Amino acid sequence: MADAKARPNIKFELLFGFMSLVALVAGIYLTFFHSKGFVKTEATIVSIETIPAEFEDDDDEHVVTVSYDVDGKTYTGVLDSYSPSYKEGKVINVAYDPNHPETVHGQGFAGIYCILVGVVLLGAMIFSKVKEKKALQEQEEKYGETTYLPSVKGEQRELYFLTDRGTAKYGHRIEDENGKVLFEAKMTKFTVTTPYGFDFIDHVNNETKPHLVGHEVELENTTLLFDNHYTFTIDGEDVWKHLKKHGISVQTRFDEDKPLWLHYTISRDGAVIAEVDSSSYHVHEKDEERAGGLSTKIPVRGYYRIFTAEQNLDLLFVTLMAFARTSANDDTGGNYKLLFGKKK
Repeated sequence: MADAKARPNIKFELLFGFMSLVALVAGIYLTFFHSKGFVKTEATIVSIETIPAEFEDDDDEHVVTVSYDVDGKTYTGVLDSYSPSYKEGKVINVAYDPNHPETVHGQGFAGIYCILVGVVLLGAMIFSKVKEKKALQEQEEKYGETTYLPSVKGEQRELYFLTDRGTAKYGHRIEDENGKVLFEAKMTKFTVTTPYGFDFIDHVNNETKPHLVGHEVELENTTLLFDNHYTFTIDGEDVWKHLKKHGISVQTRFDEDKPLWLHYTISRDGAVIAEVDSSSYHVHEKDEERAGGLSTKIPVRGYYRIFTAEQNLDLLFVTLMAFARTSANDDTGGNYKLLFGKKK
C-alpha cells in the first residue's frame, strides 16, 4: 500500500495537535506582532453598537467606536476587540499605527487567551499519549504478549456475529443458533483520546482477557483514487498486522446471488477455519423470518453469519471484530482490492 495520511477529524491526537498549533500561532501573532510598531495612547469610547447573533447559540457582535488624539488631530476608529467592561464615555488604552493614525487596535487579551488555550490543548495531547503508553506498558507487564488458543476442529456449526449499537460503549459477540453467547467483547472503559478498555470473554473456556482497543482510523491513500485504509490498534499494534502475525488471511468476494453482500473465507496458517457471510441486523434465520421487510435484504457492517468447525473462537472473533469496526473489505484494511480486482 502507498504511503497514507491520517484524516485529522478522525485521529484525535492529530486534531488536538492541529488545534493547539493554530491557537499558539494566533496567540503569538496577536500578542507580539499584531500591534508591532503601534503607539499606545488613551481613547474615549464614543459608541457601542450591538449586532444580534444570527444563530441562537452564537454571541452578539459588538462594534466599538473610539475617539483619540494624535499630534493635535482627533481620529475615530473601530476597535478590533470588545470587553463587557466597555461603556460609552469610558477612557481606555488603545494603540494606533503612527503611519496610518486612523488604524487603531484595542488592548485586549485575545492573544494571551489563545496562547493559554494552545498550551492546554498541547498539554492534553501529550498527557493522553503518555497515559496511553503507560497503559500499554502496564497491560504487557501484567498479561504479557497477546496469545490465542490453538486451532481445534470439531463438528461443523452455524454461528452468528452481532454488534451492539446505540451506545458509545458498544461491543460485539458470537452466538450459537439458540442465542447463547459463546464469545464477546465488552467495553469497560470509554475514552476520547486513549484506547478503549475491553474485556474479551470466552464463555466456552471460561476465560476473560482485558485488551486495549484503539479508536477507528481512516487513512487516505495519496496515490490511488478511491482507496482508503481503515484500521485500529489492539494492545498498541495495528489490527491487520496483528492478525497477519498470528497467521490470519482472508479472501473476500461478493456473493454471486446478492451483489451487495460480501463473503469472507478466513484461514489460519493456510488452513480454512471459517466461511463467513455478511448479514443484516437479523442474523438468525428465525429473526429474518419474523422481521421480514427491507432490513433483511440489506447487509449491515458488523453483522455476520459464520460457518465453522473451530472450537476455539478467540482469533476468529478478533478477525471479525476487525471488519466489524472498520469499513475495510480485505485483510490489509483496504477496499479497492475487492472493488477493482487488483492486488496490493
